[in-house]
Amino acid sequence: MDEKKLKKIIDEQTEDMEIPESLQPEAVEEMLRERTEEIQKKSRKSRYKKGLAAAACCLLVTGAVAGGALWLKGNSSSDQAAIGDTAGDVPSKTGKDTARFEVTGIKTAESYESVYDYLQTAKEVRQAKYGRMDNGRDMAAGATEELAVAAEADSATGDLGYYDTNVREEGVGEADVVKTDGKRIYTKVGQTIKIAGIEQDDIEAFGAVPIEQDTYGAEFFVSGDRLIITYTMTEVVDQVTEEGEIYGGYYREYAVAETFDVSNPAEPKSLGKVTQSGGYNTLRVVGDYVYLFSDFYADAYNLKRDDISTYIPSVQGKSLNCEDILMPQISDGNAYTIVTSFSLDNPGEKVDSKAIFGSGGMCYVSGNNIYICEADYGTADLGNTSTCIRKVSYNDGVLEAVGQTRIEGTLNDSFSIDEYEGNLRLVTTVRYSYGGEIMLLDDAAVSSDSAASEDERQNTNTLYILDENLNELSRIEDLAPDESVYSARFMGNTGYFVTYRQMDPLFSVDLSDPANPQIIGSLKIPGFSEYLHPYGDGLLLGIGMDTDDTGTTTNGVKLSMFDISDPSDVQEVQKYVLENMYATDVAYNYKAALVDVGKNLIGFAAYGDEQVYYVFSYDENGFNLLFERNLTGMYNNPRMLYSGDKIYLVAGNVIESYRFGTFEKVDDIVL
Repeated sequence: MDEKKLKKIIDEQTEDMEIPESLQPEAVEEMLRERTEEIQKKSRKSRYKKGLAAAACCLLVTGAVAGGALWLKGNSSSDQAAIGDTAGDVPSKTGKDTARFEVTGIKTAESYESVYDYLQTAKEVRQAKYGRMDNGRDMAAGATEELAVAAEADSATGDLGYYDTNVREEGVGEADVVKTDGKRIYTKVGQTIKIAGIEQDDIEAFGAVPIEQDTYGAEFFVSGDRLIITYTMTEVVDQVTEEGEIYGGYYREYAVAETFDVSNPAEPKSLGKVTQSGGYNTLRVVGDYVYLFSDFYADAYNLKRDDISTYIPSVQGKSLNCEDILMPQISDGNAYTIVTSFSLDNPGEKVDSKAIFGSGGMCYVSGNNIYICEADYGTADLGNTSTCIRKVSYNDGVLEAVGQTRIEGTLNDSFSIDEYEGNLRLVTTVRYSYGGEIMLLDDAAVSSDSAASEDERQNTNTLYILDENLNELSRIEDLAPDESVYSARFMGNTGYFVTYRQMDPLFSVDLSDPANPQIIGSLKIPGFSEYLHPYGDGLLLGIGMDTDDTGTTTNGVKLSMFDISDPSDVQEVQKYVLENMYATDVAYNYKAALVDVGKNLIGFAAYGDEQVYYVFSYDENGFNLLFERNLTGMYNNPRMLYSGDKIYLVAGNVIESYRFGTFEKVDDIVL
């Protein structure tokens, strides 16, 4: 890497900034020395004995159950020591005075030229960091395609009267592959959205809305007579020599949200579309406004200064303005997360757009804010993985950058982050990394020359609470050494997370005072939950896997019901094991679950030698199997939903209806 060039770029971007005293060379040197000693101490402290057969699966409880009694007990230093004796070392607690990363504003691009220069330098940073040159796209996400490689085609909450999609955030709608409005069922079948009427016992085929060819990854959302279809479309871009000869090409991706009027489903009418650079990521709908997300990778391999389409994203065919490009916090960014809003009343015109430039990452959308969580796995020798949290507010389609910060560790999924009463709660797995370095544009490199051995470095987990400005209020560190987060759920002032290796210490933590968390208990059970869902007053449902006491043998898919009425004494009060079933859709896609406490329904597909859809209820005697249906030979992505007195199993072009309560079959149709 050309260090002089990198220094020149950094100097230009920071020439108007006053360097804080904490970032003066002497202070940075002292910080790195102290950080090295800290890592060494923590590694030795959390070390497990060699050959220990049982590790752990841990469920963290934070806060107090709504409506419950004050449950802060066992929180004296002696009680905490006792907990440490039974479940490993007591996690350390620290507050905002010792926050490791500063909150910064999000800078916008000064010019297209500055973005180009940044990417050129970032390419050199990646070469030095990873020992290779790539084409600018995250290798795990898929590189820019050569012309000969074809894009892979995709194969595959309502009111009291009906239920369709299990969403991440209440009040924030999401696209899926099956939907209902209580009167119709919409299902994705190949390159069409099929529509069926369900107001009568006989299911009726109403019509179909075609999806454009040369597209993939389609989902859709239904709102009244509006059907919004989202997908990724591809176009071929020729590579041309200076002499004008075509010698190859590559695919360029665009995310599309096209809105149709389906008031007459036999004759759907397009009302307009919004397009933007990159592959389709997800969609959110709040009120009358739609938010389209895509991932755009600057084409470093074909980067051309005069062709801004290779590195500047576009919306509706126009390059974004510089003030809508939010520049990276790190030095080797190459990806954008693009967010564009539009109104259901005028679905062909954008309201606002922002391109969050960095490394790309998971999107979490609360009722008021968008959080882009960019994981960094290439940290310093003996350093940690980390995540950059970037916050953008939204209101009636208007997007506004709020700020950004960085925390140690990475998030398992969107349930590991949650906004509540202005605060942001996160649980991360901190993995040690070898051979890389975090280089921040606004901070010193995080590095270490520690001589600690590999044996002394273990994964740990950390829970953070940040305020509305992303300032750290508190954190709990060193949770469940040598394990990783498998699932999480935050419920008001209460939160839970499960980590796993072989056994399950169930930690209970009181975070009713966000600045002063307290550990209050622990419990060990075998197995782990991959998905958690609140199930009425004082109960938490877990769907995951059952294992033997050593954690080496898997017995099958497990349903667990946890009694959380006393968070200092959480118990697994019931479990049900589906033997010879070893995976569920819910483990990687929460939208595949039907969980309705009011109707007492728990539905999901599980896999073994065959695919089976199961429906359970729950009472004081445990889980009750109400229904099972072999899905072998049917489409992937099965969903179950209900409307009125009937429940529907939908898998691709097959819809089956059953009577509520008895599960007596009513009708079926092949669309």
